[in-house]
Amino acid sequence: MIIVVVLLLVIGVPVFVFATSYMPLYHLRGQDEAAMTVGTSVHLFHSGTNDVKKTIHVNDILTVHRITPSCEVKEVGKIKVLGFIGETYMRGEVVEGGIRPDDIAKKDNVSCLVISAGVCK
Repeated sequence: MIIVVVLLLVIGVPVFVFATSYMPLYHLRGQDEAAMTVGTSVHLFHSGTNDVKKTIHVNDILTVHRITPSCEVKEVGKIKVLGFIGETYMRGEVVEGGIRPDDIAKKDNVSCLVISAGVCK
């Protein structure tokens, strides 16, 4: 009986943890991806609020920042906004630097999450 309980705990706890959090390999997949360089199309996820619509317009240049493992924020490039896709996405193009998924693009007090162009069709 004790062996069955131990076996259920050994199998059950990891399954529960994966069900309530990011899978480690999925969450860290962007760490090894090559940077998107000048001319690469990217998509940006934003909140869709009026602040975004008032602040960011087509042809605006957004500064892109990356948070390092030591929690430093450093500028890594710039993206030109090419257009809006639906309520919460924008299409852009890298105009400077090397940008990776999960970087943060900012203009004034508005921030967007950089995702690769392959995510949105």
